[in-house]
Amino acid sequence: MTAGWLAAPADLALAPTAIHVWRVALVQPPAVMDALADTLDAGERDRAARFHFARDRGAYTVARGALRTLAGRYLGRAAAAIGFGYRARGKPFLAAAPGDPGSDLRFNVSHSDAVGLVCFARGREVGVDVERRRPLDDLLPLARTSFSDHEYAALCRLPPDDRPAAFFACWSRKEAFIKLTGEGVSQLADFDVSLDLDAPARLLRVAGEPPGAPRYSLLDLPAIPGYAAALAVEAGSHIVDCWEFLPEH
Repeated sequence: MTAGWLAAPADLALAPTAIHVWRVALVQPPAVMDALADTLDAGERDRAARFHFARDRGAYTVARGALRTLAGRYLGRAAAAIGFGYRARGKPFLAAAPGDPGSDLRFNVSHSDAVGLVCFARGREVGVDVERRRPLDDLLPLARTSFSDHEYAALCRLPPDDRPAAFFACWSRKEAFIKLTGEGVSQLADFDVSLDLDAPARLLRVAGEPPGAPRYSLLDLPAIPGYAAALAVEAGSHIVDCWEFLPEH
């Protein structure tokens, strides 16, 4: 994995072993916002309009516009011409006919406060999550209802000052995995992730999966000050590149 968030090359090539992760600044100048809004379809514009706060409307517009813009670059087509479908629990996928050059393109998107992440792969599912770290008065009660028993116990064993960072690391790792599977929050207690911030992220257990033959990889992403971020990938050899999304307008 690249050590930081780099400027992307002009010629994007997404090889079968490549995973590309893009960091997106969700606060953009009006001209950029307008250009990205122009790529959205009617359903996406309607969803954006339903957000009460302008900040939330802008974040959704930029994140979705960046997804479309980047997918268009990989597929060699206009961003506005890309169609999406949705699985039973809401995970989006590229609407492409069998044999279409883009039929094996997989992606995922996440955003929190001022930062968005978009990731792409070919022929394997991916999940990405970013969470802004913030004070939580109900940190342990929230962990009790959202983490597995193993994760909750590991969090409680930590000194109180270390719990907030470990909480958000765990949260982002769990969200990345359930976004890969598309199973939603009903799966939260069915797997364990590591909370150790001084070691690489690990997927410790998945219900129904035999130990020692993991089908998935879990990785922390390069540091984003004030945020926790993680990537989940279906097993297999892979090379992760992390880039900044730089709008052209």
